[in-house]
Amino acid sequence: MEEATKFRVNGVEREVRAEPSTPLLYILRNDLGLKGTRFGCGEGHCGACTVLVDGRPLQSCDTPLWSAAGHDITTVEGLSAGRAPHPIQQAFLDEQAAQCGYCVNGIMMAATALLARNPDPDEAAIAAALDRNLCRCGTHVRILRAIRRAARTLRERARQP
Repeated sequence: MEEATKFRVNGVEREVRAEPSTPLLYILRNDLGLKGTRFGCGEGHCGACTVLVDGRPLQSCDTPLWSAAGHDITTVEGLSAGRAPHPIQQAFLDEQAAQCGYCVNGIMMAATALLARNPDPDEAAIAAALDRNLCRCGTHVRILRAIRRAARTLRERARQP
């Protein structure tokens, strides 16, 4: 039986009518048109569907809609402020960290959550934060460089008056 669920997506209050057990991923992609969140494995193992829920990375493919009620959800589309890309997005472009690009949005979301709680992560912290994100293209070195670059940019911005 469909029910109304209210939550915030990328800063906008939303209400959808759907079965409470519907995966959040389907609501984001199909009902709200936010195609940046990808379907990968459908079991929460690959990270392509990672979004932020109240600032924490979460795999949306195995997250039921009912659990999103009242929460703040950020998708990759919500990272940028206006036309300017978020520092993590710009760093991935600058470092050419995406090859096929399928996993990258989920990786950027996990990295954004990491940098919000740890502005100067070492390689071990980055690796731990990306543990639930798979990339088959072999751009791991560039992904790590991009995350370190974004961290530097965010720290520099924090120091500015």
